[in-house]
Amino acid sequence: MSFEEKIKELKIELPEAKAPVGSYVATKVSGKLLYVSGQISMTSNGELIKGKVGKDLTTEEAYKAAERCGLSIVAQVKKACEGDLSKVKSCIKLTGFVNSTDDFTEQPKVINGASDLITSIFGEAGIHTRAAVSTNSLPLGVSVEIDAIFELN
Repeated sequence: MSFEEKIKELKIELPEAKAPVGSYVATKVSGKLLYVSGQISMTSNGELIKGKVGKDLTTEEAYKAAERCGLSIVAQVKKACEGDLSKVKSCIKLTGFVNSTDDFTEQPKVINGASDLITSIFGEAGIHTRAAVSTNSLPLGVSVEIDAIFELN
């Protein structure tokens, strides 16, 4: 089954791949590696998912926010591959940042939202390395930001 067919089977609707708002590009290919800039947590209607995890959001809500970041990552990958996800060989790494309280320790559970999504779409090719990091603030006050590295065929 192709990655596109898997997205349809899972009834996943990818968001629009947003243009960067700063002095950087959304994606960059170097050799066979595709780097995806940090994707921030946004709802399906484009509203920012803001707040500190452990205070304003529960782990479960933040998991969903990370899942939304994962959807944006896949949308950026698809755009970088000119709409052809069959160009993806594998997901290499995700780095997740969680805007969380000082005593919050479940960052890995939060970033699982993106990891689980990537693996559900790409299967074996979606298994990746990862970091899940706490931070005291993220751009625009969002709860989660995740960047990615993919390998292309």
